[in-house]
Amino acid sequence: MAPITIDRVDKVYPNGFHAIHELCLNVEDGEFLVLVGPSGCGKSTALRMVAGLEEVSSGLLQIGERVVNDVEPKNRDIAMVFQNYALYPHMTVRDNIGFALKLAKVPKKEIARRVDEAAQMLELSEQLDKKPAQLSGGQRQRVAMGRAIVRQPAVFLMDEPLSNLDAKLRVQMRAEISRLQRQLGVTTIYVTHDQVEAMTMGDRVAVLMDGHLQQVDTPQNLYDRPDNVFVAAFIGSPSMNLYEAELLDNQLHIGSHQLTLPESVFVRRPALREYQGRRIVVGLRPEDLEDASITGPVPSGTTITSTVELTESLGSEIVVHFMLDESRVDPGNPDAAEDLSSSAVARFDPRSRCRAGEAIDIAVTIDNLHYFDIDEHTAIWG
Repeated sequence: MAPITIDRVDKVYPNGFHAIHELCLNVEDGEFLVLVGPSGCGKSTALRMVAGLEEVSSGLLQIGERVVNDVEPKNRDIAMVFQNYALYPHMTVRDNIGFALKLAKVPKKEIARRVDEAAQMLELSEQLDKKPAQLSGGQRQRVAMGRAIVRQPAVFLMDEPLSNLDAKLRVQMRAEISRLQRQLGVTTIYVTHDQVEAMTMGDRVAVLMDGHLQQVDTPQNLYDRPDNVFVAAFIGSPSMNLYEAELLDNQLHIGSHQLTLPESVFVRRPALREYQGRRIVVGLRPEDLEDASITGPVPSGTTITSTVELTESLGSEIVVHFMLDESRVDPGNPDAAEDLSSSAVARFDPRSRCRAGEAIDIAVTIDNLHYFDIDEHTAIWG
């Protein structure tokens, strides 16, 4: 096992495209770190630099105590699991899992022992004599995992390994990968565009956008204390509602809607006092909005009255779309606020009987609102 140090690493391609900007990350020994972000944000490029499949333009890469900037991939003591499995179709499962050990001239008895051990761990013992074409998608991904496990590397690198699986298999496999990683204790960097995957699997999660690291923290801290508008919107499903607002005498004005902020909000976020009389960005998570008709009495100044646009029943909850007459902020481009009267999303208890086209009172959990500087797009704390 080995820690990984990524110190001010840049990646600039020959055509001048700057893919990674001074990336700094420290992955602890045995830690499971997830790199997450939208397509094209640089997460796979960062992983490929750690693997040695992409050259580092500047900065320092360390695996354990060794600087590996110029070390060949085969000499970095890493094992990589790819999106497309990369299995040899003419080989059996047994031969696929043990192939790297065969190339390394590991004794046959040791290869057999390691392959059998990995197969038992991955519930592949009954499949060892089959070819990849005879396996399901989930079984193929297990074979790819087995090939990484038998090498007993210092580091696992996984590049969107579950993206080719259906939704049910993805849930099953992400639990299996998490269990295996904890069982083996191998330092792991895992790349995904799926924030649910990131939140459920990682000890810590690093969020990237346009090659810049936005925030790295535990999943819960990313959710509770996002550093900026982009992280706030990216973490959580459905995404956080982000709107321009004005703070006047402890009253938050979101278009024609008004919410009263108690003193406890300013105690937790002292810097918010400095924004009295100014416009800010306010974030409302869908799960902090509820049909007021089923919550019982709610304090004055904690509801929004709107019209239901659309409802989506999911059994355990109802996703409700409604209108707010204020500019919505685009997290990908916070400088470009959208038109007035834009749609917001709430997650209601299934007991709600709201219907499209009806007026509704929406209870807001005021203590859970998020506040951001309208120019810097950074969280207001103090």
